[in-house]
Amino acid sequence: MEVIFHEKQEGSLCAQHCLNNLLQGEYFTPVELSSIAMQLDEQERMRMAEGGLTSAEYRTFMEQPSGNMDDSGFFSIQVISDALGVWGLELILFNSPEYQTLGIDPINEQAFICNYKEHWFTVRKLGKQWFNLNSLLTGPELISDTYLALFLAQLQQEGYSIFVVKGDLPDCEADQILQMIRVQQMQRPRLIGEDAALRDQSSQRSVPGMEEPQVYDGSPMMDEDEENLQKALALSRQQIDMEDEEADLRRAIQLSMQGGPRSEYTETSPPSVPQTSGTSNQESLTQEELRQRRQMYYERQQQIKQEQRSEGNNSATDTGSGMSEEDMLRAAMNMSLDTGGTKSVTQDK
Repeated sequence: MEVIFHEKQEGSLCAQHCLNNLLQGEYFTPVELSSIAMQLDEQERMRMAEGGLTSAEYRTFMEQPSGNMDDSGFFSIQVISDALGVWGLELILFNSPEYQTLGIDPINEQAFICNYKEHWFTVRKLGKQWFNLNSLLTGPELISDTYLALFLAQLQQEGYSIFVVKGDLPDCEADQILQMIRVQQMQRPRLIGEDAALRDQSSQRSVPGMEEPQVYDGSPMMDEDEENLQKALALSRQQIDMEDEEADLRRAIQLSMQGGPRSEYTETSPPSVPQTSGTSNQESLTQEELRQRRQMYYERQQQIKQEQRSEGNNSATDTGSGMSEEDMLRAAMNMSLDTGGTKSVTQDK
């Protein structure tokens, strides 16, 4: 396929692409085709002037734009026909009843030029195979011999005008090579617009495309793992906090029972807390009486724990014991305060 000359569409220069793909080379440029179009316009002007320069037909003709070319690069069939006339080639309308009566098999022709809505393209035989050289395609499209007649009939049904190219086409390298070999086409070429759209989609996915495997393979799992890790850390922190609270509670009870100094909780208590009459009565108690009370409190707690174990409750601080952890902590803090107050009274004595 690389040996086949194939001009792709640029602007509206489909007539130029059609001619060059037919002749298999850069034979015509827009400037040369424009020159042919202007010559045709001048010939038409001279014919219209024969009726008189002041006639309505002539004035109307001069007011109208050129019918052989326009600013977009479109060229008429007259321009294409005159351009091929330089090479001794002529065009015959394939759709005409005169040609159809000849009953010529399309396979026996050399090339066709097709037009629909101001778009021109070539179908040509190179070697022993037919190719659609439409400039709107990304490359030549192989057409089998059995499909050629159906392809042309389909174009006719869609409203195309088809012209048969008569005469000897110039020699080209592609025709010489394809005379010796036959090519196979595994995938038909796409339209340029379709191919460009696919490239745009591919380019839009190119940057995130590098991350797509990671997003597909790892991102959901990473989110789930991270969520589980956060849950585990939260549970761990809760367990540590509970253990810390239990340790603080046990430490406060031990300090109060040992008659030690006030715990860290009593240190943060406001010093200006008013003392009730109950507190003053406790301060008058002796150290021996306080020790006995603490001993009774400890024995009562041990008895409660044993009862809980017998009932199958493994939690030593369960709320069913009659006292919550907060109550136990408050009691321990009060006892620690009582011990501190007793010591201060004894020292004063």
